[in-house]
Amino acid sequence: MPSNGLLIDYDYCTGCLSCEIACKQEHNLPVGKWGIKVLEFGPMEVKPDRYLISYIPYPTDLCNLCEERVRKGKPPSCVQHCQAKVMKFGALDDLAADLKKKPKMLLWAPR
Repeated sequence: MPSNGLLIDYDYCTGCLSCEIACKQEHNLPVGKWGIKVLEFGPMEVKPDRYLISYIPYPTDLCNLCEERVRKGKPPSCVQHCQAKVMKFGALDDLAADLKKKPKMLLWAPR
């Protein structure tokens, strides 16, 4: 079982796609392949004239948490380039403790 993972606070994701672009460049991924993909939910009307659009960065099976970068003491490329700072990399136990503090987060670790 992996000891490190990502904690993604998608409540604050702006949908800028910096994580997608950084990952594609880091791993030289071709068109149609992603290590992390930003999913868009909405727009959905929640009240008259009030809409919700959520963006959720979702790591795919191609994500290896930038093993080479992490070995060099650097964070995964998606974490480093996230402009809204919604991603945190670290030990799963620490991330799981943070997850309890806020419901709109996603904890992910590669298989």
